[in-house]
Amino acid sequence: MADMFTPESGGSPNADKIDSLYKIILYVGVVIFILVEGTLVWALVKYRARRDGPQEGEQIHGNTPLELGWTVGAAVICVVLAIVTFLYLGDIKNPPASGPDGLAGGVQVASIDQPSPPKGSSENLTIDVNGQQYLWRYDYPGGAFSYYEMVVPTDTTVVLNLTASDVIHSWWIPKLGGKMDAVPGFVNKTWFKISKPGTYIGQCAELCGSGHADMRARVRAVTPTEYIAFLDRQKADIKASQDALAEQRKDR
Repeated sequence: MADMFTPESGGSPNADKIDSLYKIILYVGVVIFILVEGTLVWALVKYRARRDGPQEGEQIHGNTPLELGWTVGAAVICVVLAIVTFLYLGDIKNPPASGPDGLAGGVQVASIDQPSPPKGSSENLTIDVNGQQYLWRYDYPGGAFSYYEMVVPTDTTVVLNLTASDVIHSWWIPKLGGKMDAVPGFVNKTWFKISKPGTYIGQCAELCGSGHADMRARVRAVTPTEYIAFLDRQKADIKASQDALAEQRKDR
């Protein structure tokens, strides 16, 4: 479900940053690969065996400037890539504030075993995600919940509290960012922010049992007004089901 050579992007800012960082490292790696393999092929051709005997290559063992050069060069490349990675990590890890057209006053659902929420997250919407064999449950602020499909408002930063009820699962919607494990007894966090209405498909990315292949996930982004209407319908349907169940128990 990823692109042919790079992660998917275009659904959320963190996914875009992951894709950009991946491409930077990929392009540097491709250049190094071409230089190393090109030098190897050149040496194989130049110093190949001939009828008049092999041509002796120049011996560079003990060439201090050359050996220092490729050692320092490799170290510089590693340092530069590390700096670039840390420059991108903040935007990948830390959720920004919701946009002006997003859900106003998003509700923060705090977890007592987690560090303080990042700056701006008071304006975000937090949804609890629970992995179960073999489906996802989404608990929204206010008591509504749904299975399989998560509905979120556009232009709103959505912070996910991920856990599991049984075994380790892995939440992955490729266009919305990287994978995040859902581990029993522990809460992991991830986030995304969708700018326009649309549907994004993913699945559990951790082998979790015989029904793993059927553990799909879907995020549907709607306008804030439609999101609020969805929550109202969900809460009404849940209450109606609870009332019907209570009546059935009375009749027994």
